[in-house]
Amino acid sequence: MPKKKKYGAVLSRRGINTGLQVGSYVKVADNSGAREVMIINVPQVKGRLRRIPAAGVGDLVVVTVKKGTPQMRKQVTYAVIIRQKRPFRRPDGTWVSFEDNAVVIVSQDGTPKGSEIRGPVAKEAADRWPRIAKLATIII
Repeated sequence: MPKKKKYGAVLSRRGINTGLQVGSYVKVADNSGAREVMIINVPQVKGRLRRIPAAGVGDLVVVTVKKGTPQMRKQVTYAVIIRQKRPFRRPDGTWVSFEDNAVVIVSQDGTPKGSEIRGPVAKEAADRWPRIAKLATIII
């Protein structure tokens, strides 16, 4: 029986260790007003029964704001993961890990809600999201 080909988000996510899953609390690295969010969904991830969807650096996730300004709290928005604690391997063989997990709040088309990003941004996220790369001060 021939193997099925995998298309869609799997190809763009290939090779990145997924360090965050649904239910993870993550720090927000921009000035959108949110300080801490919880991941509630990972779109375009086709999983298996009872397997919790996971996401890695550069992935778009759906989040709910847990801590922040009163206008931002309890809102459901999109975010892009820019840092993860779990080490992941780059094609050149180096292993990269950050000291915290962080996201940037974005609109559905990928436009960042804030006007600045605090801390470094992973190269994988900057390559996949050019608008986030413009706001980044440090790309590692």
